[in-house]
Formats: sequence, C-alpha cells, structure tokens
Amino acid sequence: MILQTQLPYPGWETRKLPGVQPLDPAEWIVFDEAEPAQLREKARLLATNRAEVLATVPGSEAAQAEALEAVLTHLARDHGRHPDVSGPPLEALSRIVQDDIVIMEKQGDEHVLTAALLCFPASWRLSEKIGRPLGAIHDPVASYDSNVARRVQRLFDGLQVGRPLWRWNTLWYDDPALFQPRSASEPRHHPDGAPFFRSERQCLVRLPRTGAVVFSIHTYVLRAQDVDQSAASLPNSSNSGRSLTT
Repeated sequence: MILQTQLPYPGWETRKLPGVQPLDPAEWIVFDEAEPAQLREKARLLATNRAEVLATVPGSEAAQAEALEAVLTHLARDHGRHPDVSGPPLEALSRIVQDDIVIMEKQGDEHVLTAALLCFPASWRLSEKIGRPLGAIHDPVASYDSNVARRVQRLFDGLQVGRPLWRWNTLWYDDPALFQPRSASEPRHHPDGAPFFRSERQCLVRLPRTGAVVFSIHTYVLRAQDVDQSAASLPNSSNSGRSLTT
C-alpha cells in the first residue's frame, strides 16, 4: 500500500461541478511523503502496463514538449529542483513528479485529450478516452450534464497563461491501490463505510506557445481515520471527513 497520512486541503468537503478556484502558480506541483513510493510505482507501471498508462495522438508532440518545459521551469523556480531528464516528455515527467499529466488541445469547438501519462486512474481507462473531447470523456458521470459540459468548456476556453486553476474530488474505496483502471461500461460500486479515502488535486495550466491545457492530477490515498485527523487539523473545518462521503 502507498498511503499518505495527511491531506493538505479539505478534500472531504464536496463541491458542485466544476468546483474550480484560482491557484498560485508557485503551488502548481506539490510533493508529499509518498513521493518515492509513487515514483517507483509509476516506473513499475510503465514497464509492465505501458499500453494502459501512456497514450498519445499524432500532432501532440509540441504540447508534450512544452508541458515538460513548463514543469521543469516551475520546479527550478519554485522548488529549487533541477532534475536530469531524458527520453520522451511524458516518460520524463513520470520520473520527476508524482502527478499524472493529461494534455488537452482545442480541436474545433472542444478540447480533446491528445496525450497522457496516467498511472493512477480512479476508475477510468485511458484507452477509452484518448482522442476524445471533454463531453465524451465525461459521458459516464451522471452529474456532468449538458449545462456542466458547457460551463467546463467555457472554463477551458477562458483559462489564461499564468493564471492556473485547481479543484479536488472526493472518493471512497475498499482497495487502496493507485492503479485502478475501469471501463465506462462497468461503473464502480460506491461502498458505505469504505476504509480508504482517495482525493485528486487537479490543476489546469495553460501553455503559452501551443495553447494546450495541462491537466495535472496529484493523487492522495489515506486511511479513513487519517482523514478524520486531517479534518480536525485544518483551520475553518469543523466537519468530520468520514461523514462527508460521496
């Protein structure tokens, strides 16, 4: 099991979609105590499940390269990190940040998923989403109706360089595994009293040259009792994490 013991934001508090808020650019990529284990797990999955965790479409090469450049600039400027990188951009990113990296590019009226390194899927399959637009990607999500779809597309269209956004989700699982692909035709059972809490810190960053949007996903998995402790330790949060399940 690869677990964190603390959640740095009130992820147990649910918000209506899309639930985004401004993000300080200096806080785009974050690190926590699970970093070494999560990076090892990424390396293992690239070696054993490559076709399930890495996908690109032709023409996305420039956006992939710019995404790597943006992350390296951020790491140097805001974290004092200067990692050596080699190989294709998404694979290089898998070795230096915990986040999964998804690249969305505008094609016609919608943003399309054109490249991704997704080692920690929360019940979806990259192979079913690559090359598809935002609306089709979210087809199985009941709360993602046509109104939300329009709002999310406007959000992507309006995202500005240097003004990133972020959100989180709230999930409960019986299994703490990070790699949990699941087909859209096999929806996940939402267990009551599940022992593990999973939350994704999702950031949206506009790249200046290609105009692509980097959707980064930092995954936290905690034991239920640690969620309660996180809730108690954060200011302005009087709710028990265990009572706010979705």
